[in-house]
Amino acid sequence: MKTKLARNSAALTVLAGFCLASPAFAQDKNIKIGVLNDMSSLYADIGGPNSVAAVKMAVEDSGLKAKGWNIEVLSGDHQNKPDIGVNIARQWIDADKVDAIADTPNSGVALAVNNLVKDKNSVLLNSGAATADLTGKACTPNTVSFTYDTYMLANGTGKALTKAGGDTWFFLTVDYAFGHALERDTSAAVTSSGGKVVGQVRHPLNTSDFSSFLLQAQSSKSKVIGLANAGGDTTNSIKQAAEFGIVAGGQKIAPLLMFINDVHALGLRTAQGLNFTESFYWDLNDKTREWSKRFQKVSPKGSMPSMTVAGLYAEILHYLKAMEALGSNPRDGAKVVAKMKEIPTDDPLFGKGPLRADGRRLIPAYLFEVKKPEESKGPWDYYKLVATISPEDAAKPLEASDCPMVKK
Repeated sequence: MKTKLARNSAALTVLAGFCLASPAFAQDKNIKIGVLNDMSSLYADIGGPNSVAAVKMAVEDSGLKAKGWNIEVLSGDHQNKPDIGVNIARQWIDADKVDAIADTPNSGVALAVNNLVKDKNSVLLNSGAATADLTGKACTPNTVSFTYDTYMLANGTGKALTKAGGDTWFFLTVDYAFGHALERDTSAAVTSSGGKVVGQVRHPLNTSDFSSFLLQAQSSKSKVIGLANAGGDTTNSIKQAAEFGIVAGGQKIAPLLMFINDVHALGLRTAQGLNFTESFYWDLNDKTREWSKRFQKVSPKGSMPSMTVAGLYAEILHYLKAMEALGSNPRDGAKVVAKMKEIPTDDPLFGKGPLRADGRRLIPAYLFEVKKPEESKGPWDYYKLVATISPEDAAKPLEASDCPMVKK
């Protein structure tokens, strides 16, 4: 009798232990986020260590740690090379059990990681890569793009300058996925607005000498020279264009992707009068000012946040809201992204705006002009607002989408 009771007791103990360890009783509240970007080259000022700081701010501001969640943030330098980016992401997912890859400036890297994340059923929280293909023909149930894309840039700056009389364009394009997409989308915006593309030249990523490319642009006699590049390539193009007297000669330089960090590096005397499109500026309203001043205190470089850094903060907040809504980490990337699309987005930097079926968040965009030195009231006071672009006009219409997930 005692032996039978002992057996029953042992069996109950094992059963209790099994139940407590099962998902129904033991919730998984561990999350790992890997910030994958350029930490050391031409895009480092735009994101780099600042992106890591923004992600850590979002983790703190989410309040999940106080609710028993354990959230770890890793960082890696993809060196603007897709193979290196994919290898880091694969190591993170397979060995370190990272749940989400975040930021990914450099469209070539982002598109490669996008494929990996789909295969691994992880999550890609893109804020840095511009290519609209991430929510177009390359869209997946595992990827979200929160901040901007080449369609937004093209239909902001491209349309505005064409309608203002800049109806002939020559493109100076960085030769990889981002530049190709930006030239493609801006060409479409220019021609649909009655303009004409008269030529283009492509340059390698991280070019120091733009003289031969600028001479071709100058000799085209186009009214507008569209810079389909970013970061150090953009600032170097603008500096050297000034040395060549291109603007003084009557042609307009149009940086199709420019960040506040670029303007800061150039200085107002060189950058004044430039027009470009962004979805964020630190001095837009009381909420953006309050957050940006908080961010500046934790920024490794003491800088104001770029558009992509602000977008990454908002994207991480929403990702963590989805995790909280699920109650625990399901270890299922597509399920988390589905929840992100289901619950409403609302944050202090971009406000409310739906996350569409293709993974693109709908937010307004803004056409800015860089102030003259005498118009600036202090450090980082660089922009004048020229026009606001509605969320619906800033993103490619779903009925025109080539995303396979979009039902038409």
